[in-house]
Amino acid sequence: MRRAAQMTHVKTFWVYMLCCADGSFYVGVTSNLEQRVVQRERGDFEYCYTSSRRPVRLVYSQEFSDATDAIAAEKQLKGWSWAKKRALVEGDWLGIARLARSGGGYR
Repeated sequence: MRRAAQMTHVKTFWVYMLCCADGSFYVGVTSNLEQRVVQRERGDFEYCYTSSRRPVRLVYSQEFSDATDAIAAEKQLKGWSWAKKRALVEGDWLGIARLARSGGGYR
């Protein structure tokens, strides 16, 4: 007799960054990245930062298996300066390191 493979569902959490129409960045956390980006683009959250800054586009996302880790990463990114966020979007790791050393990594 063959045993059926037991499937476990692992919840995934995402930290994401949107570039808004005014050039600013919005950082958030969600368990459904595709749905959240669509919601932000449609303006579903009436009094949210992104509602008056549309269109928005996804420029960065990172996957986590633990909500606590995702929230910690979100808080860290929210503390970064615009320049450091831009360096992250561009994959400029040297720029991120330089900004962190110079104190330009925070607001």
